Amino acid sequence: MTKISVVQDYQNPQAGETLTLTLDEKIRREVLRNGIHRPKGYTVSYHANPEVEKMHFGSKHPMKPWRLTLTNKIVMAYGMHNAMDVYLSRAATSQEMVEYHKQDYIDFLQSVVPTHRLEQDPVTGAWPYNMGDDCPVFDGLFSYCSLYTGASLDAARKVTNNQSDIAINWSGGLHHAKKAEASGFCYINDIVLAILQLLLYHPRVLYIDLDVHHGDGVEQAFWSTDRVMTLSLHKYDKMNYFPGTGGSDDTGPKTNANPGAHHSLNVPLQDGIDDASYIQLFKDVVGPCIKIYNPTAVVIQCGGDSLGGDRLGCFNLNIRAHGACVEYTKKFNLPLIVLGGGGYTPRNVARLWAYETSVCIGTEVHPSLPAHTPFLEHFAPDRTLFPELSQTGRYDNKNSEKYLRDIVMSVREQLRYVQGSPSVQLQHVPPDIGAVREEVERELQEIKEGKDVGRKRKERGVGTRGEYAH
Repeated sequence: MTKISVVQDYQNPQAGETLTLTLDEKIRREVLRNGIHRPKGYTVSYHANPEVEKMHFGSKHPMKPWRLTLTNKIVMAYGMHNAMDVYLSRAATSQEMVEYHKQDYIDFLQSVVPTHRLEQDPVTGAWPYNMGDDCPVFDGLFSYCSLYTGASLDAARKVTNNQSDIAINWSGGLHHAKKAEASGFCYINDIVLAILQLLLYHPRVLYIDLDVHHGDGVEQAFWSTDRVMTLSLHKYDKMNYFPGTGGSDDTGPKTNANPGAHHSLNVPLQDGIDDASYIQLFKDVVGPCIKIYNPTAVVIQCGGDSLGGDRLGCFNLNIRAHGACVEYTKKFNLPLIVLGGGGYTPRNVARLWAYETSVCIGTEVHPSLPAHTPFLEHFAPDRTLFPELSQTGRYDNKNSEKYLRDIVMSVREQLRYVQGSPSVQLQHVPPDIGAVREEVERELQEIKEGKDVGRKRKERGVGTRGEYAH
């Protein structure tokens, strides 16, 4: 009988002989196949935390954080992470959240658990802080809120520190949350907090919302200031479609004496808008907004529920059309934060956000999803990045050419009241909202401050703390 040695000599495995190396090689080949490389002349950062993906609203709830898992798997399968600075985002602190939200609301989110019995108001029937079926209490609720908010704050800080030109956080974009209550699957308004962070350094910020639902929470937060212009393209039906706001006449305070007058712009749409109409409309309103308002930074919310076939949507958009809006915005070469938002058919939302990641890094990826993409069966039978969505549960297009022309004219009429770039009151620069920086960030900031002493003297005091939390 042949004696077998218990201890074997270690044989250095060759490339392709282990599962890890095989996957690495496949990704490397995909990178070469698609010509993926770090963008020239600008930096893209990608902010994510896998803990967000584990959260569960409930089996029957349309919000599925697992869509982020699918998104990240596609991004990595293509090898797009090689073209970006990828950061594991931290959790936002309660101190940072109260820069906009009420302290008692934050305290409630920190303490509430599913076993708590919530009492309805005996008169109105309302639940505390608008919690309920749309905004349920689930295990890890505050952790979920702090993680997606922290990623948006980190993205904003990378932009303000000149470490990123484009910062992506697909877990963010929860635009319905109000100052003291949850709304529309949203608990903390990470967009408002990120914009407040930008306003520490940027005189003017343009916010663009592509979600099929009106971006009411962000609009409300900056209703009375001219330092933020909000622009929302959405389905509008005051009586029958959530949230019932965002008509063409909702343009900010009615008195011109209020700085926020004419700085809340809305593009109310009917069912079934198609690719060509949407792209042209987007260009016709965004172009003039940027030219006249002259923002120094842009935040774009890329809600995927405006895609055709979405569980809660009613448009006929394909992925390329949605991505064309991000591409157009990117061409203005302004500091840009790209956020997620709605989207309730996870496989399509994941494809959309993966594609828009490729747009941000300036790469046209192959339409066939890489064969090594995890959960590839979820994208069957076509297994493509660009499924035909405009025919999936198609809605008749009720947006006539005249209707769309009238919308464009309405937006441009409001822009006539925007007399060039708004002035910035010179008082003191508000402190960073609870920034928890890594040591390297402190060092980079010190270098930046050394270079920008003259600029900071001119911009000192771009507003007072809490100025926009109305």
